[in-house]
Amino acid sequence: MNDPFASAPHQACTGTIVRLSEMAPRRYSLAALRSAIATWREQTRFRWELKRISRDNPHLIDDIGLTRRQAEEEIAKLPFWQR
Repeated sequence: MNDPFASAPHQACTGTIVRLSEMAPRRYSLAALRSAIATWREQTRFRWELKRISRDNPHLIDDIGLTRRQAEEEIAKLPFWQR
């Protein structure tokens, strides 16, 4: 177990060495941030489309390989003000 707040003698006894890079907060690149936002938007669009399909043509849910329960669980992931 890495305990960054343990004293140096305690770390020496337990055999754990904490590197400064392990304690530093992660920094993400702009590309990673853009990718995360794009993924989030794609999932949101999918959930909106799934909601529309389940409301207008519920028989099509079987055609995309989901059960009614799976579709409802996915729709439930939308923010409460969008459900």
